[in-house]
Amino acid sequence: MADAITSLQNPRIKQVRRLRDHRARVEENRYVIDSRRDLARALAAGHQVDYVLIESSRFGTLSDVSIDAQIPVSAQALDKASYRDNNDGIAAVMMRQAIPGAAEFLRIGRVPVLALAAIEKPGNVGALLRTADAAGFGSVVLIDCPIDVYNPNVIRASTGAVFLGNVYEMTTAQAQDAFSTRGLRTYATHLDAATDAFSVQFVKDSVLLMGQEDIGLPEAWLAFADERIIIPMAGKIADSLNVAAAGAVLMFEMYRQTRNQ
Repeated sequence: MADAITSLQNPRIKQVRRLRDHRARVEENRYVIDSRRDLARALAAGHQVDYVLIESSRFGTLSDVSIDAQIPVSAQALDKASYRDNNDGIAAVMMRQAIPGAAEFLRIGRVPVLALAAIEKPGNVGALLRTADAAGFGSVVLIDCPIDVYNPNVIRASTGAVFLGNVYEMTTAQAQDAFSTRGLRTYATHLDAATDAFSVQFVKDSVLLMGQEDIGLPEAWLAFADERIIIPMAGKIADSLNVAAAGAVLMFEMYRQTRNQ
């Protein structure tokens, strides 16, 4: 391997820092992974490495990445480039893959489906992707989503579930058409005039619709849904859960009911 990069002004250090920004990720068609676990999962899913900055003197090299793509860096330089503290000894610059849309969902999308409408926090999206995988959901549809799925917080919170190849991006119109074409039953989370989720008889060929924590689902989705559901609350103060927690409760209730369907 070549001598370690030590300069904080090195072009590769600058690129890794630049790729924290959504616009740079799109323009340069790249994104960054800073976890060895997530890198292994991305590689297993067919994502391609451009290069990896690696603190090889302390962490060693990577067996699943070509040695020519591994560029040694000093601890100080890697800390400067890394998005998070206590990095994993790497910053892997990856080639960005296009996120499939409605046409691909109609062809290969699996059920049940988690659909997230305009959710704005990357950590919540990542956590929901992770839970969706754990609860056996076949697809996740991001609807009118302002978040880049290659945001570092999405990748980290998803523990690599973002690389499973089952995430789709659509507009509201595209998603409603796709769900109707597939004949999927839709359950919309809502705080008013909704059925207790624990009394609903869920079916596997279905969509769980969730919206933003503060305003919930847009009216277009409430009108579209076959059924509105709510998680009953027993607390004196808490009248709702954050979207990641609510999603976990509902997805596992759906899994409990439908796993043998």
